[in-house]
Amino acid sequence: MLERLDSQERLTGNQVRLIMAATFGVALEFLDYFLIGFVLVFVVGPWHLTVWQSSTILLASGVGAMLGAAYFGWLADRIGRRRVFMLTVGIFSVGTAALAVTPDSVSYGWLYLSAFRFLIGFGAGGLYCVDLPLVQEFTPVKKRGLVTGLVTAAVPVGFLIGSLMVFFLAPSIGWRGLMVVCTLMAGFTLFIRTWIPESPRWLLRQGRVDEARAAVAWALCVAKESLPLGGAIRKEQPPAVGEIANYPRSWAVSWLTNLGAQTGYYGLALWSPVILVQLLGIKPPQAAFYMIFITLAAFVGRFLVSFLSEAIGRRATGTICSLTACAVLVVSALLGDALTGAAAMLIGLLMVAYFFGEGGFAVVGPYSAEVWPSRLRAMGMGSAYGFGGLGKIIGPMGLAFIAGGSAAPGAGVISAQGAFTYFAAWYALAGFAFLFLGFETRGRSLEALDAQLCNDAHPLPIQTRT
Repeated sequence: MLERLDSQERLTGNQVRLIMAATFGVALEFLDYFLIGFVLVFVVGPWHLTVWQSSTILLASGVGAMLGAAYFGWLADRIGRRRVFMLTVGIFSVGTAALAVTPDSVSYGWLYLSAFRFLIGFGAGGLYCVDLPLVQEFTPVKKRGLVTGLVTAAVPVGFLIGSLMVFFLAPSIGWRGLMVVCTLMAGFTLFIRTWIPESPRWLLRQGRVDEARAAVAWALCVAKESLPLGGAIRKEQPPAVGEIANYPRSWAVSWLTNLGAQTGYYGLALWSPVILVQLLGIKPPQAAFYMIFITLAAFVGRFLVSFLSEAIGRRATGTICSLTACAVLVVSALLGDALTGAAAMLIGLLMVAYFFGEGGFAVVGPYSAEVWPSRLRAMGMGSAYGFGGLGKIIGPMGLAFIAGGSAAPGAGVISAQGAFTYFAAWYALAGFAFLFLGFETRGRSLEALDAQLCNDAHPLPIQTRT
């Protein structure tokens, strides 16, 4: 059955619909991340919020995503990808709906926002770490890197949708109305995912062979009876959390690439408008205009890198993207004062840095799932994505502490040389992890990777594949 799935040359209609549904789900997750900044603009004045309270609201979803990725990744390997995905979208929807009725209170409104932003992040982090493994387990070998890379390209699409919603809808429905729209979109995501079956590979590990055959038949758009049934498969024991320690190479490469890429990207993304304003002597609206082109470069990067990962491999692509982003930022740091007032040069360098830096996420996410055996795929990816989520905190705040200033972007003057050097170091970490710890997964079935990982595993007594 799985050989029939892996040998496909073209995707079927059902597989395309699965990919589109996964892409929409990822876009919805990051759309919500974007909108909280807009909500904060509306409440920070009337509620007299301090910098600490505002930061708590902004960071709450990031902390929730770290924990949600680890927890729901573990749960998806135990009870299945489909059920956990539906659960994460449900949690995400409840949290978003709750924001629409946020009490307009100076004393505790920010606590309410922070609590439900944490809940939203908790669900959204799990959504990402369950969605990619599910797509991978329905995708043929030759297209696995391309397809999952394109799914991650929905991240900048989420930002774009958020910008359009703010521009066209906010003046008439307000920020609470935007939360209602997001809730309706989350409900639509639940609806379109009800017809997608459970992963056939997870079903086989549960000994549910006939259901796995039906899932493969759904993906291939053929009659179930046309597929070989095979012999009985004994159900595996549920994986334990400690099993990820049995795969030190998978653990090291997935955790370090996520930490380096997320820290470099989220730090640079938060500080880029400040750097533009400071070096070019422009006002924030003009900096926002320049950021449109920089963000478009990031989207093109994700799109093209998805093809590159299938052409030359994940390890080589991840190394090239991370180290090129590092090199561009090092050049920017060496230019230093020469960038002051040089709009074209500075924007061009940032576009290249974003192209390769954010483009690399088309490899980082899918690769973080591929390097783990099937029984630990969602848990391993969730742990890596959750650990990398530290970058959402230490990326923007680390530079502030190094500069000796406030942790709030825009508070005080920062050194462009120091900023570019700091972010370059994190991209270097990701690049060296790909280069020295990575192993190639392109062109290999998930079962072949399972066999290699089983042979390379640390010799501890664990429950292996049956």
